[in-house]
Amino acid sequence: MSGLKNWTPKLATGAFALAVGLSLAAAPAIAADKGYVGISMPTKSSARWIADGENMVKQFQEAGYETDLQYAEDDIANQLQQIETMMLKGVNVLVIGAIDGTTLSAALENAAASDIKVVAYDRLIRDSANVDYYATFDNFQVGVIQGTSLIDGLKARFPDDAVWNIELFGGSPDDNNAYFFYDGAMSVIQPLVDEGKVSIVSGQTGMDTVGTLRWDGAAAQARMDNLLSANYTDRQLHGVLSPYDGISIGIISSVKGVGYGSGDLPMPIITGQDAEIPSIKAIIRGDQYATVYKDTRELARVTVGMVDALLQGSEPEINDTETYDNGVKVVPSYLLKPVAVNADNWEETLVGSGYYTADQLK
Repeated sequence: MSGLKNWTPKLATGAFALAVGLSLAAAPAIAADKGYVGISMPTKSSARWIADGENMVKQFQEAGYETDLQYAEDDIANQLQQIETMMLKGVNVLVIGAIDGTTLSAALENAAASDIKVVAYDRLIRDSANVDYYATFDNFQVGVIQGTSLIDGLKARFPDDAVWNIELFGGSPDDNNAYFFYDGAMSVIQPLVDEGKVSIVSGQTGMDTVGTLRWDGAAAQARMDNLLSANYTDRQLHGVLSPYDGISIGIISSVKGVGYGSGDLPMPIITGQDAEIPSIKAIIRGDQYATVYKDTRELARVTVGMVDALLQGSEPEINDTETYDNGVKVVPSYLLKPVAVNADNWEETLVGSGYYTADQLK
């Protein structure tokens, strides 16, 4: 967050206004039949965001659009600068996967002033009226799948235990999706906590406590280390709710470090999301129980369709007009269906669909 200290909305707006007057002659001509699309992605540190960017570029270009794809490497100031630069270049639409969904209001005011449409991609952009559409997956359902996978795994692996001991991990608190994932999962888990069948031994609950800033696997591993040493020296950990595969890998490293998965101490049930290759391999090995597959090819298809409709003067296809209130408006959205993946269906779901090749998962 410290990178923002030299950036202010007032300064950026003034710089933008000055640059617009100078940039058109200097900006390269855009050789596009239908328009120019700026794509701002949060980071290359996760394989899924790389796939998102590549899928969108491919499909936009096939549809006749020029693209400018930029990754901000989880640096908020960098993303803001990249978005401003895209506007100076003359993009017609911005597709933004926000790092922090609360920091883009001033940039989007500039976009609106230049009649540049904005599609929020996978992560909702908050506190701005200048978000035209939102393309994502059913994020509450992602959480439901995670909670269901956790409970199903506990039943299968620990059928004779009267109480299952678990811990909870949330996603990044600056990502609106993280709250939907957590709430969806807890809609499944909380009733079993209330019944006394599930025990959250540390007592740590709620996104303000269990959130993992920037979805950082190393931070998750360190927190899991602390949870184990403080709460599990004389009891067994049966399961961990993890909202993302990168976090899951950190949790796996932590629990294996104290002996889980060896001898007579089975691995706890660990969930995930994004069907990243290291986690699919972990599922095949038995270290991770499940993940959630979100086909980024389909999300790209929906996003390209939204942009095409916007620029061709028609109405984008949406299927939700109630769920995603960004604090200023309810953003019309298209929600795709997430899919549970585990040891029983990973090959059919991921290899069978062409998302991965068999060689990638060896």
